[in-house]
Amino acid sequence: MTEGVLWAIFAGLTLGLYALPEKFTKDFKYENTWSLFFLLTMFVVPIIASLTLIDGFSEVFTSLPTDILIKMALASFLWGTGVMMWSKAINHIGLSLGFSLFIGTVILVGSLLPFLVDGLPPTNALLVILLGLFIVLAGIIANGRAGLMRETESADDTEKSSTGLGILIAVGGGLLATGFSYANAVGRPVLHEASQQAGNADWITAVVVMFPIFISGGVVMTAYFIWQLSAKGAWGNFSTPHFSKNFGLISVMAVFHYAASALFAYAAFRLGEAGNTVGYAIFNTASVATAIVSGLITGEWVNASAKARRLLYFGLGCMVVGIILIAIGNSLV
Repeated sequence: MTEGVLWAIFAGLTLGLYALPEKFTKDFKYENTWSLFFLLTMFVVPIIASLTLIDGFSEVFTSLPTDILIKMALASFLWGTGVMMWSKAINHIGLSLGFSLFIGTVILVGSLLPFLVDGLPPTNALLVILLGLFIVLAGIIANGRAGLMRETESADDTEKSSTGLGILIAVGGGLLATGFSYANAVGRPVLHEASQQAGNADWITAVVVMFPIFISGGVVMTAYFIWQLSAKGAWGNFSTPHFSKNFGLISVMAVFHYAASALFAYAAFRLGEAGNTVGYAIFNTASVATAIVSGLITGEWVNASAKARRLLYFGLGCMVVGIILIAIGNSLV
């Protein structure tokens, strides 16, 4: 149990830190940094990890029915678009708000999507889950308000506009990113059975499910960034003398982003029956808290008033309590 908790915390820390290296790249535009990141995290890392970790790789995926594959692919396209918007939001509003608004929205909507596939849970579980979702929603609103207050206190109208747009992008991206939850709910049962028949451990199922989701989501990102790199004439920026350093930083981002999900899967496996409930709460809470602390350390809130910071902390507290309640509700199912 203790080992599982520690792995869940580590997974949350990994996700919360994944975007931090982006602050230290040089001579790269947004399009350069994130196009390279998505190339690595959506294709290179998943392919290497899947071929390394999954026994019977070909047999597992050839067993997936076409109709389920199509549903997973379509939902993954939406998820890919949402994650791409998340990167844009982080560029506008920083790690603290970008993470809390995006992850909060994913939790809020993503916790309900499985009900469309599996049906409603028992009434007592549903009420606890809905209470948790309501508190998460309060946290999202509080964090959004904190961000607007931070920029209202600034005299720069451009920054105010950028923050408002960033908040909308983060929430919109979170809505689309819940496609991951749907793709997982649709594809997991079949892929889990195939993975088990191939002799894989339970936690490897998450790696199996992530493979078609990441590859499908990466397609839409590739198309978008090829267009953006061309439209903004940013291809030449890859020839900067800082490319090696930038590539190293972005590689860390890619590995952390993908590894967070795999580490959570392993944590859930080590936690046993409590894995998908207790582990879920620990993972998401740790990731949001880490991102907010990272944003504070790197000076994102240095010019914010005490009232704005208190509202940010209140929003984080709401999200922690809400996530825990959702986990408790899921344990009652």
